Amino acid sequence: MDKKLEELKKQYNDVPIPKELDFVVESALRQGKRKKKNRGPQWLLGTAAAAMLFTASLNISPAMARTLSDIPVVGSVIKVLTWTEYEVAEDTYDATIKVPSIEHLENTDLANALNEKYRSEGKALYDDFIAEVGDLKANGGGHYGIDSGYDIKTDNDQILSIGRYIVNTVGSSSTVMHYDTIDKQNEILITLPSLFKDDSYIQAISENIKEQMREQIAATNEEKVYWVKGAGLPDEELMEVFTTINKEQQFYISEKGKLVISFDKYEVAPGYMGVVEFEIPTDVLQNSLVSNKYIH
Repeated sequence: MDKKLEELKKQYNDVPIPKELDFVVESALRQGKRKKKNRGPQWLLGTAAAAMLFTASLNISPAMARTLSDIPVVGSVIKVLTWTEYEVAEDTYDATIKVPSIEHLENTDLANALNEKYRSEGKALYDDFIAEVGDLKANGGGHYGIDSGYDIKTDNDQILSIGRYIVNTVGSSSTVMHYDTIDKQNEILITLPSLFKDDSYIQAISENIKEQMREQIAATNEEKVYWVKGAGLPDEELMEVFTTINKEQQFYISEKGKLVISFDKYEVAPGYMGVVEFEIPTDVLQNSLVSNKYIH
């Protein structure tokens, strides 16, 4: 199971991401607040054309039509919808892969780069599922399932945070999360390092998470378990001890403007704990933050 989880993470991380994404993010961050373009007749024309294309897509794609009622509205214009959906239901093999698409961002370079990344990821997951099922059938059969989709973590006037998940089932299950957080006003992608002046945030966040882990274990009589030293667990029960977050650790910004750090299932705790999150107090971050525009 652990080997399968590692293979899944590798396949996910190896999905080719459009090279222009890094350029778009870097240039957008340097650019700062973008000047709003005239949204006169051209905006109306674009909206009409988009509506025609969207209606045609619904007629062609029943999967898209089924998700129409679930489309979350972002602000007054930007929307996140299911671009395509892969579905397989065959005996002991099943897959549901929903691919999100960000629509109506004025920053089309950023939208196109993100959407291409999402579509590449979804297609790669589907292709891998089909290949894995083929191998299982050739070797006597088995059980295999993939459930992948997305969840809007934050949607307010300033921030859009999208969480994309993959649940892989082979005997037991594993879950991998990836997030994208967008400044809707300036239409730029926010990265974890971009929030801070320097790398000092890594240690500040890591130490706070370890403190929260120990407090949760103590408060629940070890019903909650994390692989962290100083929690009263025998060393042999500590698999890979948590010491520090990654520089690009998965995160999102909550509706209340708090930084939330996310860990995949099995990353810092036993499987029954699932995906675990830690909200970091802003006073822990204050000395490292570039500003309180996003985190407050």
